[in-house]
Amino acid sequence: MKPFLVDALAAAPTSRPDLAGLGAEPLAEGLDFPTSVASDDHGTVYVAECGLPFGGARPGGRIVRVGRDGTRTVVLADLRQPVNGLTWHAGGFYISEGGAPGRISRWSPGGERQTVLDGLPARGNYHTNMVAVGPDGWLYFSQGAMTNSGVVGLDAYNIAWLKQLPHPCDVPGHDIELAGREFATGDPMAPSSARAVTAAFAPFGESRGARARIAGRVPCTASVMRCRPDGSRLELVAWGLRNAYGLGFLPDGRLLAIDQGPDDRGSRPIGNAPDLLYVVDRGRWYGWPDFVGGRPVTDPRFKPQRGPRPQFILANHDALPPPQRPVLEFSVNAAATRFAVLPAHAPWPGQLLVTVFGDEQPVTAPPGARVARGLLRVDPGDWSCHPVAGPSFARPIDVAVTTDARALLVVDFGHFEMLGDGRVDALPGTGTLWKIALD
Repeated sequence: MKPFLVDALAAAPTSRPDLAGLGAEPLAEGLDFPTSVASDDHGTVYVAECGLPFGGARPGGRIVRVGRDGTRTVVLADLRQPVNGLTWHAGGFYISEGGAPGRISRWSPGGERQTVLDGLPARGNYHTNMVAVGPDGWLYFSQGAMTNSGVVGLDAYNIAWLKQLPHPCDVPGHDIELAGREFATGDPMAPSSARAVTAAFAPFGESRGARARIAGRVPCTASVMRCRPDGSRLELVAWGLRNAYGLGFLPDGRLLAIDQGPDDRGSRPIGNAPDLLYVVDRGRWYGWPDFVGGRPVTDPRFKPQRGPRPQFILANHDALPPPQRPVLEFSVNAAATRFAVLPAHAPWPGQLLVTVFGDEQPVTAPPGARVARGLLRVDPGDWSCHPVAGPSFARPIDVAVTTDARALLVVDFGHFEMLGDGRVDALPGTGTLWKIALD
């Protein structure tokens, strides 16, 4: 397994070749928490703002057209928040809307928004994520988990974009049998002395099904799914990816997913879990909620600081496909997000450039040294991981190659720090779209 990202960053000499030396400049500033960027066939650039009202920002997702001189024009508004993806294909954009419920829309410049797929899981820890169009013409997308590790708990109040109980529980993609674990917490919906006991894959405060058998179904959470471009024939690709925020295809047709590992929080905290890069194969199980990178959560390395050593919550591992191993581990709490394949004439052709959002302490783990916030280069020949110097980012979250392949576009989410108890230190208008020349 490859070294963790934090070690690679620490070992990198400051004199190495980097993207900053290629001519990096802000293309657009003053954005409200942007998450995604894409260009149309003419090279016009569009950015998606998530629409979460952090720091008093305007609620509702938006699509913003960016002119060559950096001017910004809102072309689509009032999307379900958060907007987590923007993908151009066959004359229109596919927009991933994580709101209640999750939805995938299609919009062509100058036209009306059309719903492609609706009724996806929502109002949990994570959401409907980006669409990637496969070589087969199908729409592939990831659906995040409703919980950290399978159990609805009080950590919901600490998540700035959630801050509510009850919220939906997870939906498995394979048939599962629960191991009988129960998790006791205070009950915020009852007198102060009351306790709530919650089973895995159950609503908050429900434990009668602690040994239940639950049939897998679609749509499900913690998964990659696919459908036809018109939203028909929705089906499961793979289950057990906790929050595969970044999804995309290599030129040889392999599907890659950047999966964000579980956190040291909630009723079933899991410590020291890295983010992971997987090659996703149809029908596989990627381990969530009982394995991290192919390793059982009962391994001593995953003992959290905020609770006991985790135990399995599924009793039928033998009936599931073997948990898959990743091709690369990022560092704990790195929050790796998206990647782009560098074009043939760029430095490191054919390699991946990965954006790393950075830790969300103290919510995701006890306070400690800050992790990441930068760019990485990954070589798919040997899956080695290398740091890349670039502009001074606050929270890089997406990267794309321009239509003419002459530049990279990097989205910086802006100033955003978790404070705990559902509070954030967030500044609207600090999001930036960077353009980095490749020739």
